[in-house]
Amino acid sequence: MESLRELYRIGPGPSSSHSLGVRNACEYYYRKHPDGKHYTVELYGSLSLTGKGHMSDKVIYDFFGEDKVDVIFMKEMTEVPNTMRFYTDGRENMMEIYSIGGGAIAVKGMGPLADPDVYPENNLTEIVEVCKKNNWDLAQYVYNREPDIKEHLAMVRKQMITVVNDGLTKEGYLPGELHLEKVARKIYRQCLSAPDEIRSRLMMSAFAYAAMEQSSSGETVVTAPTLGSSGIIPALIMYYEAEGVSEEKQLEGLAVAGIIGNVVKKNASISGRVGGCQAEIGTACAMGAALASHIEGLSIAQVEYAAEVGMEHNLGLTCDPVGGYVQIPCIERNGLAVLRSLDAMEYARYIGSFKPNRVTFDMVVSVMKHTGRHIPVEFRETSLGGLAIEVKMAEEKRQAGQNASTVSEEK
Repeated sequence: MESLRELYRIGPGPSSSHSLGVRNACEYYYRKHPDGKHYTVELYGSLSLTGKGHMSDKVIYDFFGEDKVDVIFMKEMTEVPNTMRFYTDGRENMMEIYSIGGGAIAVKGMGPLADPDVYPENNLTEIVEVCKKNNWDLAQYVYNREPDIKEHLAMVRKQMITVVNDGLTKEGYLPGELHLEKVARKIYRQCLSAPDEIRSRLMMSAFAYAAMEQSSSGETVVTAPTLGSSGIIPALIMYYEAEGVSEEKQLEGLAVAGIIGNVVKKNASISGRVGGCQAEIGTACAMGAALASHIEGLSIAQVEYAAEVGMEHNLGLTCDPVGGYVQIPCIERNGLAVLRSLDAMEYARYIGSFKPNRVTFDMVVSVMKHTGRHIPVEFRETSLGGLAIEVKMAEEKRQAGQNASTVSEEK
């Protein structure tokens, strides 16, 4: 499996595949062809269907300069999801690059561009066996396999806290045609006077909203494991920071969450375009459950129990962003999923102590992969079905009613 640097990437929102992955593709192509006088980028599949809402064109214009690049949204689908074709000076130097989730890219004929694998184990079962043999917990496993990762995790933690803090200060509206109000600050203020039994849970949702509203605004955020699910882990880090948990323990939590995300990335997918939102929110929820379980001092078996519960109860979750924006239902979904992460941890703590789990984490990852293959394309980040269509039809009906009322008044 790859380094956790490939899982936790710092970059611009709102989408790991549609903005961060596109930027990384632009950087790769430009390194190969830096002398081009003019560039053309063709976007296919989900990049074409929801690219404007995900700011794909803005990312490309910002990278090359608006006067030096043409961005073309192509209507036809391609065999590989999230395909980009780059050209220089007309139709020269064509290169086909794919955004494969989490900000990662692959080049036709070369495969994914990533550092060599640093984890020889392929699934959680193998990892747990190594831990038992060496008397390690999962954080020790990560630090032994990847001794220099702590510095990167420290940068990730710092950026996550910055994202949440900044998001809690913002007011106004998110970019785009949905005219969606930023509400993280209001939620946070409300939770300060909420009853004790709800205060901490409402606060965590406020943290998740803050991170996601920053991502939706194109600010610098962290894939965890994607940007569509980048509110869950930062919310937990911010929560444990407020609870006085040490930085060292938080970094261990990030390491444990990261290895859970890596297992999913290796054996299934973290891309909404490939597997629906179960691949994004489901994975992030499992990661959050594992992070919380480790910080709370649970055993490896309980960490696996929590991660499995977090993933299992997101199986089949569709990806149908309204208008192609990472806003509805994405932001609210992060706010709820961080609570589900803690619920999964509590299940592992109190139920897992006397009821062994019959479903392993590796099993549920396999099921998630199979389920993703059978989710219709309309529900895999294309905005061709589900809420994306339902909300659009409701808005068109409302507009038609207003227009009819106006005509009637004029008569």
